[in-house]
Amino acid sequence: MLKQMLDYAFQVSSCTSLQPKTKLLVESLKGMKENKNDQWTKVMRSVNMENLRTGYLFPEISRREYEHSEKYPDAKIIKLGIGDTSEPIPDCIASAMAKQAMALSTVEGYSGYGDEQGEKALRKRIAEKFYKNMDVKWEEVFVSDGAQCDISRVQMLFGSHVTVAVQNPSFPAYIDSSVIFGRAGNLQEQNGKYERIVYMECTPQNDFFPDLSNTPRTDIIFFCSPNNPTGTAASASQLRRLVDFATANGSIIVYDSSYAAYISDGSPTSIFQIPGAKQVAIEISSFSKFAGFTGVRLGWTVVPKELSYSNGFPIVKDYDRIVCTCFNGASNIVQAGGLACLSTEGFQAVSKVLNHYKENAKILIEAFRGLGMEVYGGENAPYLWVHFPGSSSWEVFAEILEKTHILTIPGRGFGPGGESYIRVSSFGHRQTILEASKRLTSSLRKFNFN
Repeated sequence: MLKQMLDYAFQVSSCTSLQPKTKLLVESLKGMKENKNDQWTKVMRSVNMENLRTGYLFPEISRREYEHSEKYPDAKIIKLGIGDTSEPIPDCIASAMAKQAMALSTVEGYSGYGDEQGEKALRKRIAEKFYKNMDVKWEEVFVSDGAQCDISRVQMLFGSHVTVAVQNPSFPAYIDSSVIFGRAGNLQEQNGKYERIVYMECTPQNDFFPDLSNTPRTDIIFFCSPNNPTGTAASASQLRRLVDFATANGSIIVYDSSYAAYISDGSPTSIFQIPGAKQVAIEISSFSKFAGFTGVRLGWTVVPKELSYSNGFPIVKDYDRIVCTCFNGASNIVQAGGLACLSTEGFQAVSKVLNHYKENAKILIEAFRGLGMEVYGGENAPYLWVHFPGSSSWEVFAEILEKTHILTIPGRGFGPGGESYIRVSSFGHRQTILEASKRLTSSLRKFNFN
């Protein structure tokens, strides 16, 4: 009987008309058949994990890249998809990490465990450099191994009963971590949305900022600016409305400012530039795209002392407990690199690299607009949000990969609001970006995506 059920699961798994609970059961049965081990435990799989969409977006892109390389082994694939930095870390920063690493081989320079919250010197420097005149204290800064890890650590602060709102389109980690913590409800196959998550539509028509007058109250509001994937940054007046909305509703904003260093038009680089934000917001940020630390791993989260639960208990105390329980602190070698980034010499060096990526974005914008495409972003973030009206984003992704050997990201991977868009990264060596521009201009002019 079990064998018949497993065989049936594989036969119907591609059916798009399955009810959500049936689809979850089918996926579970498929997983059982793929498990070659005859000895199973008696531990049930988490229903929250079963409720996740099959596969995380970026590994799926990598899988398709591999398939394409197998099909075209001689093709030079250009990767403008997953937002991974390409330029070397400046020497003054890499040298600081090397010096710290070599010091560990000496009696005088060796150190073991550090503070879970991060080294005091780095916490102070982050507060001084990024939050000047915002009354952010160094004790409110928690150094980490990156923003994505902190998204889940912040989720641990709240119970499964809390309600969540996200921008649509949105970075997948906000939604997927909400699903894992049991806050999402079932996935609705007809629209690709989870039933308990509020999706705040962000489109060109509303300047990529949600209509808060028609947004229901939620406990948590995930908000990213400059935004991934659209590449757009919220203005001071827009963030003022967001803070006022959260204040009126007693909500907490989880604000992702990982791309703030790319802001070029004077838009706020932190939610704490807005009066009253310290009472309603947590900010998560990162060295990854700012300093090329995607592989090195370093980030931080600011939890203001003024922020409290409904009973008045300070949230920062719980976050400190979570960090001390779940994390032993960022590498002392990496933290030395972080301090070097924020030195005068280091900051000037990483700023040059940022300008390189901004120039790359201009080249790609020119290429797509030369093809008559509507392009958003690219000015305040290393991402372009390119519109192909009436087209499936996955089909556009596949067509561009097939005809130009260029990897992008289908907008649908960032939620239903990303349909008919692709995200294009400006990370890459200059010659690679120029080659990508040439391929796009010569190849896509021949194709009609509508």
